[in-house]
Amino acid sequence: MNYFVHPQGICESSHIGANTRIWAFAHVLAKARLGSDCNICDHVFIENDVVIGDRVTVKCGVQLWDGVTLEDDVFIGPNVTFTNDPFPRSKQYPEQFPQTRVCAGASIGANATILPGLTIGARAMVGAGAVVLRSVPPDAIVVGNPARIVGYVDNSAGGRLVADRPRDSNERPGVEETSVRGVALHRLPLIQDMRGDLSVGEFERSVPFLPRRYFLVFGVPSAEVRGEHAHRTCHQFLVCVKGSVSVIADDGTRRAELLLDRPNLGLHLPPMTWGIQYRYSADAVLLVFASEYYDTQEYIRDYDEFLRLSRAR
Repeated sequence: MNYFVHPQGICESSHIGANTRIWAFAHVLAKARLGSDCNICDHVFIENDVVIGDRVTVKCGVQLWDGVTLEDDVFIGPNVTFTNDPFPRSKQYPEQFPQTRVCAGASIGANATILPGLTIGARAMVGAGAVVLRSVPPDAIVVGNPARIVGYVDNSAGGRLVADRPRDSNERPGVEETSVRGVALHRLPLIQDMRGDLSVGEFERSVPFLPRRYFLVFGVPSAEVRGEHAHRTCHQFLVCVKGSVSVIADDGTRRAELLLDRPNLGLHLPPMTWGIQYRYSADAVLLVFASEYYDTQEYIRDYDEFLRLSRAR
């Protein structure tokens, strides 16, 4: 046996990877599958239809019920509660339990509650005590009851992304490249006088393409997230003409959060950029120019597929 079970632990399964440690008062049922280098702490219960990847940490007081999968490098904090029956009744069992998946590298903080059938995306961070009612996108940070997105992870720095604006504080028109490939902030002309303010953009000049359509996004509740997709060939140019909105731009290698909070500030998102908009102010109106007509085949809505295509380029 190349794994460790504490003398006061119970492990009925033989599907345990090398160097995994199962500590006191933990109980692993016979059909559960655990990968290598896992750390299963005191008072953890693991049912039969549970799959755990490699290098997973499950802290004390956690129950992993049928239908739960933890992928590689997942961290589960103390007393996290997983559920697997949306309408529980005593002595009544569903034909099949909903499948709950915590994707690679995600972390769930102490005392969080995860409803059945959800997916916690890769590298996501669930805050302590959060009550998660909906699936969490990759790299998102969620907190509260009900859990809502409050930020995204900066993979390069190991912390939270901080929203950026043009570093030049004056209002002269100009373009500032970001750390994300092809993504740029455009400071558009702003003319102010006693009659009111005016901002202007010229297509194929200050707006770097000729648009074929535009759309407006408004009335978005502050807890909601828009976007979460990339385009294969379409360029987009975003201007928050009223209020403010934060935009995540991701090229598959680097990620940045950009704050649009002035009507003369535009953001160019080239093709093959994963874009997310969130933190809409109550009065936000987002104007988006697009270089192509609407085509559902033009969208990439799965982040893993986006990463594959991005790396292939």
